[in-house]
Amino acid sequence: MIKSALMTLVLGVCTTLAAHAAPDRLVAGPERGTYVQVARDLSKLVAKPAGIDLDVAPSKGSTENVRRLRAEQGVRLAMVQSDVYQAFVNEAKAGDADAAQLIKPLRVVLPLYDEEIYFVTRADSPLTYIHEIKDKRINLGPVGSGTALTATTLYRLMFGTPIADRNMSFLSNEEALLKLATDRSIDVAVVVAGQPAKLFADMKQEARQYVKLLKLDPQASESQAATSIYNHSAIRSASYPNWLQDDVATLSTKALLVTYNYRTPDLQQLLTRFALSMCRNFDQLRAEGHAKWQEVSLTLPPLGAGWSYYGPTERILGNCSALQSSPKLDGAPARTAASCPQDKVVLGLCRR
Repeated sequence: MIKSALMTLVLGVCTTLAAHAAPDRLVAGPERGTYVQVARDLSKLVAKPAGIDLDVAPSKGSTENVRRLRAEQGVRLAMVQSDVYQAFVNEAKAGDADAAQLIKPLRVVLPLYDEEIYFVTRADSPLTYIHEIKDKRINLGPVGSGTALTATTLYRLMFGTPIADRNMSFLSNEEALLKLATDRSIDVAVVVAGQPAKLFADMKQEARQYVKLLKLDPQASESQAATSIYNHSAIRSASYPNWLQDDVATLSTKALLVTYNYRTPDLQQLLTRFALSMCRNFDQLRAEGHAKWQEVSLTLPPLGAGWSYYGPTERILGNCSALQSSPKLDGAPARTAASCPQDKVVLGLCRR
């Protein structure tokens, strides 16, 4: 009897320790994207000093990250584009129950930096400007990526109509660039990534012979329509000296660090420790992390309607200046519809 009780106690302790030892996760983006590099900075320079074992998990991108944060056990933080977050909020406001289920419990930890939007085409393409992509064959990035949402949203803003199904493809960034340079089955590849993005930084000087960037013409009416949501930005030649000879005007969206509205004391404490460590190690993030950390500010600007900060981290990050000086992926059922709108397809809320 005593032996059985002891065995039960030992097994219970081992189970508790094993659960505690399992790493928490931050879902990021594609392996060669900026999200992964920034997430690894957070794991190494923020989570580790706080005694948090934070595993960085690659993903297709923002839309998938929203679902994994909502539904996958152990995922505590996610990198999400602001336009993707807003798209879910809009769908929830419009009465979409799946979108509401996914987005309403999510909370912003910190707005991070601007992510530049790259419109890549062949070097010999007659296209010069972003507003010339109407009716062209466009690669949107994988379904579930923030890029797919960004590309379809921008197209609709600029031209007042969705991209024709026959002109859409959902290849990875690497596959799309290869097709641009070889079989010419697509005309434009859209990529969303904070500069310098490894995908482009790794390119050799010979890349100029194969691919180029389209630029924003701020005077074009289509460009002005896009800036109702997206910001003016520039892809700097200094970020890609092997590829670009001059800066290229473009648009950008904001990267966010997002969590779930956890109410259990242990997870609230974990995220409070994370926020405290971010305050105290922010200078090290800027000194040793990705160049995008130079654009991040530990301030909490007002959020849009339908957005909220996570209370426990808001109390810490909102007082950072004082602290810095002190010692399963399928979260909601997909719906099938004969005429599923394009915005719901790229958010994964239904499928054609």
